[in-house]
Amino acid sequence: MKKPWNIPDLPVYSIATQADGKVNMNICTYVSAVSMSPKRYAVAIYYGTQTLENVRQSQEFVLQLLSENQAPVVRNFGQKSGRSFDKHGFIQRKNQKSPVDSAYQLTQWNGWPVLKESVALLHLKVIQHQNAGDHELFLCDVVSYKVQNNHNPLTINKLRELKLVRM
Repeated sequence: MKKPWNIPDLPVYSIATQADGKVNMNICTYVSAVSMSPKRYAVAIYYGTQTLENVRQSQEFVLQLLSENQAPVVRNFGQKSGRSFDKHGFIQRKNQKSPVDSAYQLTQWNGWPVLKESVALLHLKVIQHQNAGDHELFLCDVVSYKVQNNHNPLTINKLRELKLVRM
């Protein structure tokens, strides 16, 4: 039997951060809209990650709602650490290949390199943060957003089906 926190079929996001001219992307599922006016999100980022360090420094990031065809990015953005794996270089190499792997294809949005096939993008600005156990919880204002396409969002159940996560 599943534990209560593993029952809902939650959407899968990638967090895009920038530091020293390099983009880093991480997988995130602990995400929730928490206010309608002003529009705010709560996002929990795992301790010890490059993403957490980047968010602490810049106080902003882009939350990308992934599409089902982007499931392959989970192995490289969620199961590898940006501290030991050059995600920026990896993404650049993927985008130099012809044809470009659509799951990793980049575009620019509001000065951020983002994944072109993502369902939606949210530019978030941190207003508060606190320890939340093994994650740091960030309360963020939505600076801007964009719905890019109508692909099916990637969910935890799809990752289970593809055997990319065990829950």
